[in-house]
Amino acid sequence: MAKVRQDAWSHEDDLLLAETVLRHIREGSTQLKAFDEVGDKLNRTSAACGFRWNAEVRQSYEQAVQIAKKQRKDRKRALANKEQNTTTTTTNLHLPEEEEVFDNSSQEDSFIWNWKKEETKPAMQDVAPQSSLDLSQVIRYLQFLKKEQQQMKYSQSNMERLIQEKEQLQTQLETHRKRVQELEQELQTMHEDYQAFMQIVERARKMVVFDEEQPRPVPKFRMDKNGNLEQVAK
Repeated sequence: MAKVRQDAWSHEDDLLLAETVLRHIREGSTQLKAFDEVGDKLNRTSAACGFRWNAEVRQSYEQAVQIAKKQRKDRKRALANKEQNTTTTTTNLHLPEEEEVFDNSSQEDSFIWNWKKEETKPAMQDVAPQSSLDLSQVIRYLQFLKKEQQQMKYSQSNMERLIQEKEQLQTQLETHRKRVQELEQELQTMHEDYQAFMQIVERARKMVVFDEEQPRPVPKFRMDKNGNLEQVAK
C-alpha cells in the first residue's frame, strides 16, 4: 500500500485555500492576509500557502480570480460613490494601494521570495511535498522512458532476427534452386541415355526377328564306302 505524506496537500486543503483567497480578493483584502488565515487553519506557514496557491491551485481558478477582482472593483466603486458625499480623500488614498496589490501580477508571483527571513526555513519544509511530488513525476517519466527504450530495443532485436532469418531463407532458397537445376540436368541426361538404350534394344530386336525369318539350310549327308555318314558341303 502506498504511503501518504502527512504534510501533503489534500483536495480539501486546496479548496479551503482557493475559497479564502477569493474571499479576500472580493473584500478588497490582500492575498498575504489570505495566506496567513489559511496557514493558521492548516498549521502551515504563509509562505507555504502562497507557494501552493501560485504553483498549483491558482491555475484552476483563474476565471474565478478575475470575477472576484471585478466584484472587488464594483464593491469599491459602490463604496466610493457612497462616501463621495462625505469625503473623497480617504478613498483616493486607499484605492490605488489595494489595486496595486492584486493587479500587479509580478508582486503576486514573487512575494514568496521576498518573505521575511525567519520564515524561510519553515516555508521550505512545507514546500517539500510539492518538490517530492515533482520528483515522483520525474521518476515515473524516467521509468516510462526506460520502458519505451526497452521496448525499442526488443523491437530492434526482433527486426534484426527477422532480417537474419530472411537472409538465411534466401540462401537456402538459392541453394535449393541450384539443386533443382542440377536434378533437372541429371534427369535430362538420364532421359537421353534411356532413349539411346531403347534404340539399341529396338535394333537388337529387329535383328533377332530378321534372323528368325531367314530359312535355315537343311544339312545333307552321304555314306562313304566304310559306312560312315559325312555332311555334304553346299
